[in-house]
Amino acid sequence: MIGIYMFLAALGLLAVGYPVAFSFGAVSMLFGFIAAFFEIIPDGGTFVEVTQEFFSMFSMMPFRMYSIMTNTILMAVPLFIFMGIVLQKSQLAERLLEAMGTLFGSVRGGIAISTVIVGTMLAASTGVVGASVVAMGVISLPVMLKYGYSKELATGTICAAGTLGQIIPPSIILIILGDVFGLPVGDLFKAAVMPAVALVGTYILYILVISYLKSDVAPAMPIDEAELKSTTIKKALVAIIPPLMLIVFVLGSIFAGIATPTESASVGAVGGLLLAFMYRKLSISLVMDSAKETVKITSMVFAILIGATAFSMVFVYTGADTIVEEFMLGLPGEKWGFLILSMLLIMILGFFIDFIEISYIVVPILLPIAETIGINPLWFAILIAMNLQTSFLTPPFGFSLFYLKGVSPPEVRTLDIYKGVIPFILIQMLVLASVIIFPGLYGF
Repeated sequence: MIGIYMFLAALGLLAVGYPVAFSFGAVSMLFGFIAAFFEIIPDGGTFVEVTQEFFSMFSMMPFRMYSIMTNTILMAVPLFIFMGIVLQKSQLAERLLEAMGTLFGSVRGGIAISTVIVGTMLAASTGVVGASVVAMGVISLPVMLKYGYSKELATGTICAAGTLGQIIPPSIILIILGDVFGLPVGDLFKAAVMPAVALVGTYILYILVISYLKSDVAPAMPIDEAELKSTTIKKALVAIIPPLMLIVFVLGSIFAGIATPTESASVGAVGGLLLAFMYRKLSISLVMDSAKETVKITSMVFAILIGATAFSMVFVYTGADTIVEEFMLGLPGEKWGFLILSMLLIMILGFFIDFIEISYIVVPILLPIAETIGINPLWFAILIAMNLQTSFLTPPFGFSLFYLKGVSPPEVRTLDIYKGVIPFILIQMLVLASVIIFPGLYGF
């Protein structure tokens, strides 16, 4: 049971705010020594032998770290992050929101629909959840409040649209899951398209329905302000077409088999710089700032990965993985029991910890069990990715909620944001359930 206690201790450290990578690293060393102690001492061993056992437990760590740093799949992570940050600093979100707001403003709930569409395009071109939520919160939220939108619908739409970068390619979480599952990232990108389309479509359908059932929740913009003139449409197309072309080049090259995800990520990084040049935002300071932000985020991801690697080595050494496997395989319903419990576990953990920790700690424990049961690994990976998306929305620690609250007007309370995201969390659960129950509809 030492491995189980180790897992609970790591969750406890995360709950009090201790840095993730250091939490897993410290807990691994502490419980690794405890495990070595109880392995050696009862048989009459000495403290020196305990120390030797402890170091032998981590003897493969340098090789694991080297393989992480030379992993060509994970090379796509900093490139896609760099592309997203460059586009965010180029004010891509502002241009898209203004364009979409002009096109859909005359429709009841049109600004909210525009926000979802822009969130989709930002997800496919930048994938940076925090930047998307902040940009739409700064620009779209005041406009929706100005025209009488309810605070709950306005804030919920922004949070939900901002998290689409978790499931829409080129998603960082899909790249990470590709590494964990040992699956081609291009296959994961293709498999995620239909569930992502279903999710976006359901968001828009919900906004349309709630807008027409309750006219005061999301009124249309006045006709004179929402009037579509030829010059306005032209400006909208100018704002939409360049990022759309970048999306086509990046994802199209992957889907067509012309380039690997890592190669297309480099194309995307260069394309982001070209768009910044087109928007007259390209400068040395923009490139330097984007590079620094990329290094910070990438370092965080790889530090967590190294800590998670140490954690998994001790977890397996203690035999805790066998306990979990026996418990999961003994569930009623076999495959369905395992799927329901694993999805519920990931969703609950998403309330408290980030998707990266879940991907590198929890998923490797569940993966061998899924393989034993005979679950399609591609399908299982997409289910996990969709489930992890809710971790950005679920109170009390959903990052999107904090991002939006940080840029919201004073009249928007935290409770308004919590209420606003609940319908979208339910929509995510509904779409996730449909992928579980009807995998054939999504190509699995």
